[in-house]
Amino acid sequence: MAPFDKTKPFNNLPPLPPQEDLETKVILSKTITASRALAQLNGAIRNLPNPSLFLDSLHLQEAKASSEIENIITTNDDLYKAVVADKKFDNPATKEVINYKEAIWLGLKRLEKKPFITTNLCVEIVQCIKQNTSGIRTSIGTTLSNSKGEIIYTPPSGEDVIRGKMANLEKFINQNDTMDPLIKMAIFHYQFEAIHPFSDGNGRTGRILLLLQLKLEKLLDIPALFLSDYIIKHKEAYYRHLRNVTERNNWTDYILYMLDMVEHTSIQGLNRLESIVSLMETTGIKIKEQLPKVYSKDLVEVLFKLPYTKRQNLLDIGLGTPKTVGNYLIALEEKGFLKSIKVGKEKLYLNHELMKVLGQG
Repeated sequence: MAPFDKTKPFNNLPPLPPQEDLETKVILSKTITASRALAQLNGAIRNLPNPSLFLDSLHLQEAKASSEIENIITTNDDLYKAVVADKKFDNPATKEVINYKEAIWLGLKRLEKKPFITTNLCVEIVQCIKQNTSGIRTSIGTTLSNSKGEIIYTPPSGEDVIRGKMANLEKFINQNDTMDPLIKMAIFHYQFEAIHPFSDGNGRTGRILLLLQLKLEKLLDIPALFLSDYIIKHKEAYYRHLRNVTERNNWTDYILYMLDMVEHTSIQGLNRLESIVSLMETTGIKIKEQLPKVYSKDLVEVLFKLPYTKRQNLLDIGLGTPKTVGNYLIALEEKGFLKSIKVGKEKLYLNHELMKVLGQG
């Protein structure tokens, strides 16, 4: 076989499944520990009184990290303020991260109606991220370069070629039930990134698809996993392993990396979830002791849905009149549970202890 040429479109990207036997002893052994960690996280999510309570916060964290890989940088503070405040934020990075979070939700809703990952779903996701009408790449001459401007990869070229490879990818992910789902997930992710079907947004779309696959395979009821956080910390290895599949057919090290990512992020996710739940319980007890007339289970939940809250959030769940809920928030600030901040003409209230937990990597 001719040596791989980085400068030529990789139109002979092999179809899936790979010809090699990838369910080797070393890979299966790693699959067991990764699956166990994921199952523990899933069990903890299932046991939550309200499993969807922290979803917005967790998905925004994943969105922030995934966007950071593409050098789209925002802060937790800007991000959560932008979601809660009426004032429109001009920061394009914050807007892109919020679009990414919406794209996760869009993917989840589509899976509920039709439990398949399709090319059309991928297109919908990238359009939601980019807020445009982009579709499958039609322009020729797309190349990927490193920070020095050197070409490191040229993806397949030609809409028909790309659509053909995406059709093979669809068949692999939706019909191949004999392979361990985590190994299948890793293979799918490589192939999607290698096809590089869009002009922009491939990395972020590919990382959303990882979460959707975990949901599809019933490995994670609610995809509350910070996979992108791991990639940021091991970014060089991530891209190296992807390249080594392309250039050297080294699937083993790449799959082990992806399984390691699932294991580590599951353990980290479980610790973070336990910290949030513990903080919520102790905060609830303290509010009940110090402000018995203010306390309610619904109030505590709204304070932990997102780090920032405002009067309208309390009104929306029927906690009282505008004056009453305004007094609740003032009392909570006086006791140190919240800190107020002006954003435009609005007053937001920050659950600073929750923000601290969410910021822990």
